[in-house]
Amino acid sequence: MTIQLTPGERRALKARAHTLDPVVLVGEGGLTAAVLTEIDRSLAAHELIKVRVAGEDRDARSDILRRVCEGLDATAVQHIGKVLVIYRQRRESDAMSRPRPQRKPRRALKRSFQNRA
Repeated sequence: MTIQLTPGERRALKARAHTLDPVVLVGEGGLTAAVLTEIDRSLAAHELIKVRVAGEDRDARSDILRRVCEGLDATAVQHIGKVLVIYRQRRESDAMSRPRPQRKPRRALKRSFQNRA
């Protein structure tokens, strides 16, 4: 069951995706089981990903986007040229199983910097 995005949500996701680099490349072999598994892993880790698809046929790229979204319960955000932007909300089980990163404690400033006004 794919979620329907409102125009505002889609706009916000496009803005988030703007700085992302493609994490999965679909080669001339097309959408294989291994590629689909890698897209699934990337969505579980990042929620929002870019996928680059090789080939010149726009209809084939649209078909790949549709198959990925249907097969992985994801939502298509954008399709520009050879780049597909895909979103799948992180599942609670995925979020809970991953430990949160620990922050390093901050170092105290040198005495000469603490007294500046």
